[in-house]
Amino acid sequence: MDLATKTDPEIGTWIRNHEAQGKTDAPLYLQLLEERTRRAQATHKLDFDRSLAHLKQAAIDQVCTTYGALAAASGVDWSQARHQMNGANGHLDRLLDICHARRLPLLTAICVNQASLADGELGDDALAGFVTGARRLGLSVADARAFHHESRDKCWRWGRELGHL
Repeated sequence: MDLATKTDPEIGTWIRNHEAQGKTDAPLYLQLLEERTRRAQATHKLDFDRSLAHLKQAAIDQVCTTYGALAAASGVDWSQARHQMNGANGHLDRLLDICHARRLPLLTAICVNQASLADGELGDDALAGFVTGARRLGLSVADARAFHHESRDKCWRWGRELGHL
């Protein structure tokens, strides 16, 4: 199926149907996530590939990064990037899609605000958004904070393994 011939509403409907049916590991769903992200890139100043590369490097380096550093990876000033970063369909949400579609750990787990860089904790709003995105992708989350910590640890474990290749 050539997804490039489908409309944005069709892509969105198919994605929502897969999510409602719990088919978030289906090959078509993963292709749909990639297509939606490809299309979103046309209207976003923040570059998904550059952001993903930045997050991967942070995982390899075993550190958290900040939203501002993520914006800088795209060559975008934080004041311009801020409104595109969060929320449903925001940059971080689409990055979750990419991670899921490419079978990567949820790399946005290691992206925090500047004040939390040392401890790697997500603020309450960011944690809620992260968990909402994970649940949308079909992941089970009983305890939000514990899920974030597990996800962050998976990022670093993945980074260690990749760093030793």
